Amino acid sequence: MLTIFAALTLAAAPPPPAQVAVAFDREGKIETRVVEGEADRATGRPLTADDPVRIASVSKLVVALGVLRLAEAGKLDLDRDVSDYLGWRLRAPAFPDRPVTLGQLLGHRAGLTDNVNYALPLDSDLETVLRDPAAWDAARPPGGDFTYANLNYPVVAAVIEAVAGERFDRAMARLVLEPLRLEACFNWTTCSDGAVARAVVLYGADGSVERDELKGQRPACPVVPATDGSCDLSVYRPGRHGAGFSPQGGLRISANGLARIGVMLLRRGDGFLKPESLARLEAMAPVHPTSGEGTGGFFCEYGMAMHSNGGPALADPACRDDLFGDGRLRLGHSGDAYGLRSGLWFDLERGRGIAYFTTQVPEGQKGKRSAYSAAEEALVDKARAGHPDASPLASPAGAH
Repeated sequence: MLTIFAALTLAAAPPPPAQVAVAFDREGKIETRVVEGEADRATGRPLTADDPVRIASVSKLVVALGVLRLAEAGKLDLDRDVSDYLGWRLRAPAFPDRPVTLGQLLGHRAGLTDNVNYALPLDSDLETVLRDPAAWDAARPPGGDFTYANLNYPVVAAVIEAVAGERFDRAMARLVLEPLRLEACFNWTTCSDGAVARAVVLYGADGSVERDELKGQRPACPVVPATDGSCDLSVYRPGRHGAGFSPQGGLRISANGLARIGVMLLRRGDGFLKPESLARLEAMAPVHPTSGEGTGGFFCEYGMAMHSNGGPALADPACRDDLFGDGRLRLGHSGDAYGLRSGLWFDLERGRGIAYFTTQVPEGQKGKRSAYSAAEEALVDKARAGHPDASPLASPAGAH
C-alpha cells in the first residue's frame, strides 16, 4: 500500500515523454523503431511517427538544402559577399573590410553571436539589428573560428528571400518541402489543416506546455508580433527581416519526414541535389573545444549546417560527441529547444541512419557516454536493441 507521501509524489510526477525513433537506409526502407507517449495530453491523442513537431536546430540542415537548390540554379554563390544579395552592406563593426558569405553563415563562422535577440518582432529591420556591435564577436572575424549562433540563420533566410522574391516560409515550401513531398512547414504557415491537427505539443521537464498546444487551430500569429502587438503579415519585408519564420529552429516535421530527407542524403541527392553540393555541406572542419557550444565536447566538427557524430574526431580526448557509443562516423544535425532533443544522423559507409526526437528533457541534461542527453542515449539504444548491426532494418518480433 502506498504511503500518502508516495502517492502525492506519483501524482506530482509529469507523464512520460513523447518520443519516436525511425530507422532508414539507402534502399529507401523506413521503419519505426520506437513510438511512445501522447502527442497531446489534453485529448489523449497518441503519438505517431507521422506527427509534425517543432524539430529545433535540425531545421538548419533543411534551410541549407534550400540554399543549395538556389546555388545549383545559379542564383546564389556560397562564397560571395551576401551584401550583394541583400542590397545593403553587412559588415562586422570590428572587421569592416571582411565580407560575410553564406558559407560562413551556414557554418557558424561569420562572427555573429546570440548576444542580441534573434526572435525579431514583425516590424523589425534586420539591417538595423545587425548594426548593433553586440550582435558580433569583436575578437572573431568572418571566416574565423566556429561559435554556434542562431542569429546566422535569419541572415541566411533574408538572403533566400532577397533572391527568391518571396517570404522565407513560402520559398522553403517551393524549393525543398514540396519537391521532397514532405508534409512540413515553418511556423505552421504552409502546412495542411491535417498536419496542424496532428501537431505534437511540446512539454517541459516538469510537464508544463512549452510550445504548439494548437487544439487543431493555426496560431493566431505565426511570427513574433510587431512592437505594438499587431500581426499584419503584409508589413513583413522579404530580405529585410529573415527571422520571422524561425529558420534557426521552427521547422515542423515528423520523424518519418526527417527519415525521407535522410534517404535523399544517403542516395547522394537522389535527383534533388547534386552530390558535389552535399559534399560541400559535409566537409567537416574542427571545432575548438572551448568555442561556444563546442565546450564540453558536443560540437567536435562542423561543416555547413551539418556536424559529425563519432568518427576520427574522437581521437581528441576533449571530444564527447559519440551519441551512439560505437565510435562510427555519422553526419547530420542535432536539435535542442523547449524540452525537445532531436537528431537526423546517417552513416554514409553503411548506408543507414536514424531520425528521432524525445520530449521533456531537462535543460542541460548530459548522458553517461557522451555530451548528448541521457534521454537521447536511452532512445537510440532502445531503437537499436534487437537489431544486429549487419541488418539494422530487420524487424524482431514485437517491434513497433
